[in-house]
Amino acid sequence: MSPTPDRTSLPPARLAPEAELAAAALAAPLLARAVRLARWAGPETRVGAGGELVDEQLPAAAELLGYAADDEDGPAYASEAWRVAVDTGLVDVTDGDEEHDGTAQAGEDLGLITSGGPADILGIWQNALDTVLADASVPDLDDLVDALSEGGEIDLDALGFDPEAEAEFLDGVLGNLYLLTVSEDGPGDEPVPLPALAASMIVPDDMGEPTDDILEQVSDAMMRLDDQFRLLEPIGLVEFRPVDEELMVEAGDEVAAAPEGLDEEDISRYGMVRLTPLGLYGIRARMLEAGVDAPAVGDLADKGADVLLDETAYFPQVAAQAETELWLAGREPVVAARELLAAARGADEDGPLRRLRCQQALSLTGASAEPALREVLDDAELGGLARVWLTEHGFGDVPAPDPAMIFWLTIDTLAAQLAAEGNSEELQGLVEGLASQHAGFFDTAWRVDHPATADVLEAMGRLHPDKKVAKEARKAAFKARSRV
Repeated sequence: MSPTPDRTSLPPARLAPEAELAAAALAAPLLARAVRLARWAGPETRVGAGGELVDEQLPAAAELLGYAADDEDGPAYASEAWRVAVDTGLVDVTDGDEEHDGTAQAGEDLGLITSGGPADILGIWQNALDTVLADASVPDLDDLVDALSEGGEIDLDALGFDPEAEAEFLDGVLGNLYLLTVSEDGPGDEPVPLPALAASMIVPDDMGEPTDDILEQVSDAMMRLDDQFRLLEPIGLVEFRPVDEELMVEAGDEVAAAPEGLDEEDISRYGMVRLTPLGLYGIRARMLEAGVDAPAVGDLADKGADVLLDETAYFPQVAAQAETELWLAGREPVVAARELLAAARGADEDGPLRRLRCQQALSLTGASAEPALREVLDDAELGGLARVWLTEHGFGDVPAPDPAMIFWLTIDTLAAQLAAEGNSEELQGLVEGLASQHAGFFDTAWRVDHPATADVLEAMGRLHPDKKVAKEARKAAFKARSRV
């Protein structure tokens, strides 16, 4: 799989437990059929030069899988399941040749289906997924037959088929579907319309109204995806509602991209797809294998607080909280609080955001963490957030902070918000509130001994809607830089 989004654009996936994923893998129809054929294989099973079942064996294999003798699709489904069984090691074959058929027998990995652990099952399923993805990247068999050259070989040029490009396209689609699934701004567990998924690969980000040529490409891509997801659903990767066949009849097999303004039921006729929990696991595994940093909630549970605060700094809020809760679950509250506070220190550029994540993590600890917070009351960097925590948890005898600490905490908090969200509406509201509630704020703020003071004041000058106040903020930023 080709790397798609960069590290900061991939939120952590929330994976189901391995035991549940393994059960889903065994229940996937295609893998279940492959297992049945592997158990059926024996001394009488004959295979061809490529390890495929000979034609004479296909009716029996199809019957074993429950297909009626007059079901024209039965042999094809049996052949597909057999190929998966061979590719995953559920069946071992000795290839035949022009004169003699080969033989087959149960493979060593077949025993893992009943005796192996969840990781073993998922490993077999992942190999099966690779086989199906390779098949899904190949054009329709009828097209291949039409493209045969006079010499009996497939003429890829005549077909206009680029295997690498086709595989990259499908990887890109699955990468986008993965990102939509894990993103808090995406549909999550809700299905994605096929036209939108096709458009995500075709329409340039900076394009306004798509041209007719682009819309035609989206339509073509949508129909390719319709074929591909039909192949991917039986392995348990996706839940898929295909393009309504009546639409294809009405449009002469060339369905245009869905027009705007359709209601939910109408748009669903153009195809809907969602990753299953097993599919989420599978695509993430392929991303990791390709070198993509695709985190999962729980990855940091055994890491130090420094790693937790650094890695979750750019996580979406819900994912950061879930990761932090798992991290806290394995530690005593007071021990965890001390480790978090120690990791939050630092005058580096990432310090404010680290302290914000520390404050959010500490809000999840119980009252028994109190001693750790009292230990840092006199700390210039941590004393302010310690007072906030103690007050919010209802503790008395909390010493009032001096003005210097209040201003330092204010600058630190604004710097963290700026790093986390940029020029957001929330930050703008915070800036307006500070300027209106504290007369002479800028006269004092520029003197704050914090590495981000000038940057924060500049941001306040950009964000405040009142021109007079914005000018005061910019002047204060200039003084802060001159002071440094």
